[in-house]
Amino acid sequence: MAISLRRAFSARNFLFVRSSIHSSNLSYSHYRSCNPVWENSMIGPCEDCNVIGLDFLRESRRWFAKGRKSRNDDDDDGDTVQVVPDVRPAVKAAAQSQMEAAMDALSRDLSKLRTGRASAGMLDHIIVETGGVKMPLSHLAVVSVIDSKTLSVTAYDPNALKELEHAIVSSPLGLNPTLDGQRLIAAIPPSTKEHMQAMCKVVAKSAEEVKQSIRRARQKALDSIKKAGSSIPKDDAKRFEKEMDEMTKKSVKSAEEMCKAKEKEILAG
Repeated sequence: MAISLRRAFSARNFLFVRSSIHSSNLSYSHYRSCNPVWENSMIGPCEDCNVIGLDFLRESRRWFAKGRKSRNDDDDDGDTVQVVPDVRPAVKAAAQSQMEAAMDALSRDLSKLRTGRASAGMLDHIIVETGGVKMPLSHLAVVSVIDSKTLSVTAYDPNALKELEHAIVSSPLGLNPTLDGQRLIAAIPPSTKEHMQAMCKVVAKSAEEVKQSIRRARQKALDSIKKAGSSIPKDDAKRFEKEMDEMTKKSVKSAEEMCKAKEKEILAG
């Protein structure tokens, strides 16, 4: 700081003195004539010269304050760092959620297909209309397995048995339940070869659709990373793409295994 002050004073000394003289209505000749008198004596400068000195000090302090403020502003600008949030965790979580939703949809679709074995969940997708309101069958009755070929449907409200029977008969499962007291008994008919082949084709179509949904979720995630641009380093972007590929392969493999298990169940009759 001392060096900066000496430079500032040496560079601006003469300019500030002249400016102070003019602003005080003093001539430069007066300053020269007065200076030798008090410089070598104990008397001190005259009143006019004191005005010059005070003006000079005020101007010097003003310029020094401006310079320090400018440097502080420059330092503040240099220290400011704009932090860009990392979007990768959110994008990855969204992609995973979409893939899991596709798997859940596949599971529901496969449960609707009739096989040769009785399953309580095979009636869950059936919608029953009662009292002008449409509701899932599971909200109106309890479905249980009597044996491998027979289902029991017990209504919470016995007055809704007719609506339950109509909904089951109208479903694509091909079931014809019979009334047994306060419940319905649904026998699972044996699967024909044609029925098995038709069900396997439906399974294959469902498998392909879920695979496409999983791949779309992957591509959407990669597009989101590309839109982030330079905010994500190239190495991190490549690492993220590798993680998405692994997640996609895992989801596709799970979907294939689920469909193969359903096909095996259908062909078993």
